[in-house]
Amino acid sequence: MTRRVLIVEDEPNIADALRFLLTREGFDVSVESDGAKALDRLQAVAADLVILDVMLPNRSGFDILRDLRSGGLSAPPVLMLTAKGQAQDRQTAEALGVTAFMTKPFSNAEVIETVRDLAGA
Repeated sequence: MTRRVLIVEDEPNIADALRFLLTREGFDVSVESDGAKALDRLQAVAADLVILDVMLPNRSGFDILRDLRSGGLSAPPVLMLTAKGQAQDRQTAEALGVTAFMTKPFSNAEVIETVRDLAGA
């Protein structure tokens, strides 16, 4: 069974690199660059995992995570992948219910391993 991953990332180079890595590993990957469109896109693609940046146009990753976790629906695991790696950012993400937190720059092998674990692949 192919697992679906939604990448919510506004940096084209990072989004393209993640898409390449995960597609090569057999994942079905979609990308959304606009924070305001992330939740609609998540429902449209029925993602098994969300990779979420914090700093996005129109809506922050923290706001998106808050909505995902308070929606009452069964929300997928969320890997927050961000350049904002300060302790406060990690604490905020954890308080909002993030599944895993990783800072940029990241190791390709670490991202792949974490995605496999979280998506149940």
